[in-house]
Amino acid sequence: MAASLFAGALFFLMALAAPVQAQQAWPSRPVRIIVPFPGGGSTMDTVMRLVAPELSKILGVQVVIDNKPGAGTVIGVDAAAKSSDGHTFVGVANSFTVNQTLVKELPYNMAKELQPVVLVARTPNVLAARAGLAPNTLAEFVAFAKKNPGKLSYASFGNGTTAHFAGEMFKMMAGIDMAHIPYKGQGPALTDLLAGNVDIMFGNLPDFIAHIKAGKLKAYGTTYLVRAGQAPEMPTIAEQGYPGFETDSWYGLLAPAGVPKDVVDRLNAAVNRVLSETAVGAMLTERGLEVLGGGSGRFGQHLQAEIAKYARIVKDANMRVD
Repeated sequence: MAASLFAGALFFLMALAAPVQAQQAWPSRPVRIIVPFPGGGSTMDTVMRLVAPELSKILGVQVVIDNKPGAGTVIGVDAAAKSSDGHTFVGVANSFTVNQTLVKELPYNMAKELQPVVLVARTPNVLAARAGLAPNTLAEFVAFAKKNPGKLSYASFGNGTTAHFAGEMFKMMAGIDMAHIPYKGQGPALTDLLAGNVDIMFGNLPDFIAHIKAGKLKAYGTTYLVRAGQAPEMPTIAEQGYPGFETDSWYGLLAPAGVPKDVVDRLNAAVNRVLSETAVGAMLTERGLEVLGGGSGRFGQHLQAEIAKYARIVKDANMRVD
């Protein structure tokens, strides 16, 4: 009888320990973060490559960055959504929420196949012009554009990206007409802007500020409602006669829906530690990014607000994938 009771108790204790052991087993292999942008040519890539080494130390396994660009981030996001290994995640930015409205037939279902992990950081955009363009201020540019309807071009790093939406928003608010020239990433678009092949572009301030200070580009304004900390001398677009004009670029992590909640919570906690307890937070700040972090629920609320915001812009501007 005693042996039977002992065996039963042992079985019960082992059953209780099983979930703990399963939880501790993660991660049991390298963690992969898919970045749906080209390597080296996007702020998203920079952010994730700064986070990954410190995340590796906390998790005890290698964290690998896997660049899968294409189709306005759809290819990379879909690869993560369809993953079932429990160790694959995906970095997303504004374009992820834009695609919910702009792309008519997405290969993944956001609500059923993906879940938020953490919102990492954000940065303001800047409206920059090629150095040889005549106007030196935003007011001069708008007046010039009105005298030359349809003759100016603005670059973006792809349909549905922040740069595309900012361009369409500004066209509506300023009452001007410009041609949209989409590129496959910010790098190629910035290269053509520097070469003078396109006239203006909304881009991530950290990637443009050195060119602006070197005189290779002109800055017409930044896109937070308050001036950017790393460039306080640059006026905002809002303060130059366009109240309420605000855009940013944000970066976060999603997990496939099948990843258990305890794993999502552990990854969320690990990323928050990277941002608050290591040099990564300071490195991001030095590059002009605002460090965010917080719980997965905060990121989920942010995603829903962004989807609603961009849905309104898509409708008002009658935007379509070119």
